[in-house]
Parts: sequence; C-alpha cells; structure tokens
Amino acid sequence: QDAIDRKEKRSETFKTAVHGLETDTPALTTEQLGRRAPQWVRDRLVTMCMRCKEPFNAITRRRHHCRACGYVVCARCSDYRAELQYDGNRLSRVCQECYAFLTGHTVLEDREGKHKGVLEKGAAEVSSRSLLCSFLQLLDKNGKGGTRGWFVIPQDDPLVLYIYAAPQDVRAHTSIPLLGYRVKDLPPSDSRHLFQLAQSGQVYTFLADTEELKRRWMRAMARSAAGISHPEDEEEDADP
Repeated sequence: QDAIDRKEKRSETFKTAVHGLETDTPALTTEQLGRRAPQWVRDRLVTMCMRCKEPFNAITRRRHHCRACGYVVCARCSDYRAELQYDGNRLSRVCQECYAFLTGHTVLEDREGKHKGVLEKGAAEVSSRSLLCSFLQLLDKNGKGGTRGWFVIPQDDPLVLYIYAAPQDVRAHTSIPLLGYRVKDLPPSDSRHLFQLAQSGQVYTFLADTEELKRRWMRAMARSAAGISHPEDEEEDADP
C-alpha cells in the first residue's frame, strides 16, 4: 500500500489534468452543456464544494456531481434539476450555475455579502498558469507531521505561494508571501527531501516527493523571494 501511495503521489504531481479533469478530455464549452456528457472531476481531487467553497465532510456535507458540467458540489449547490439532451432530456441533478444556463431561470443568491478574497482563486485555474505547482508537505515545528497539499506559485501573483488541500479546490486555505525569504537546503533525513524558507525567526519546512522536485521548488521560491517575477528579469540581472 505504501508503494501504491508513493506511485500515485509521483504520477499526480504534474498531470495536465489538474488544469481540468485529470484526463486528456477537454472541459465542455458553454454551448456543449447538456448536449454532451461531461468528464467528472474525481472526488479525491477536491475537499470543498466547487461552487460555494464549503468544505465537505462525511456526515452533513456530501459530494455530488453536476451531470451537466461534471463539477463536484455539495447537496445545496446541486439541489436543481434540468433536462439534459445527451441523457434523453431526462431531468438530472445539476449545479446552480448550470441550472440557470440550461433553463434560463434566475436563482436567488443566498450568500450575499461574501466578497472574493485573495485566497479565493481556484487551484485548477491557477495551476494552469503557474510558475510551478505540485504536491508538497508543510511540516510542523517538530518536523514530524504537517499538512500535505497542492502548492502553487501563480504567474500573475509570482511573489506568493498558495496552498490548497487538493488540486481541484476552488479556494486556498492559506498563502505565504515569499518576498524577502531565504531558501535553505537541508540534508536528506531518512530519505526525505527537505528544504526551508526562513525570515526573521519565521521558518517553514517543506517535504518534496523527489530530489528533483525539491530542487525545482527551491529555485522557484528563491526567484520569488528575490522579487524576480519574470524569466526575462532573471536574464537582465545576469547581464554584466
């Protein structure tokens, strides 16, 4: 089982599917909604509803799939029915957004007052335009446990590291401003690939799946920490 887990971690790290559906099948266009069967987003790629961003749990908030777009959504956000042409025009469970598009009915928004914050950038969307993204583990102060998640440095926000619980989540649970940090290599410990970010007594320790992945993250974070936001900036700095 341990070998299987390690293989899955390695294979998931840079799949192009994280941009959408973990397959080569592209996401449906708006015109195709209801006319073609969607490729479902896999349950394990999300930890929260892809519409309202509320976390899933085993009892009160279960996962459902919208039969029109394939998103993983909660019961409240999928409590709608619409006729789908690809399914013989039978009424099927769809999310709020697809319901409004397919039926033309306006759905009253009951979550007014929630403004989009800096963390509310979808992981798949950000990953598709990132300087680097992959699974990492952020260790606790004892270096024994910690949070494993999907880490992204976006192209349009290259000085910040966003941390998602899963690669299809629609909201990051935290972020780390990278500017001014020092990137420190750590010797292998029990075959673990470790490195750190340090600044003014604040230290973050990361665990990568492979040595190659560790080196890629160290380079990306070092560039962001130095304020280098574009490859051409790095080339200019290297000129005599």
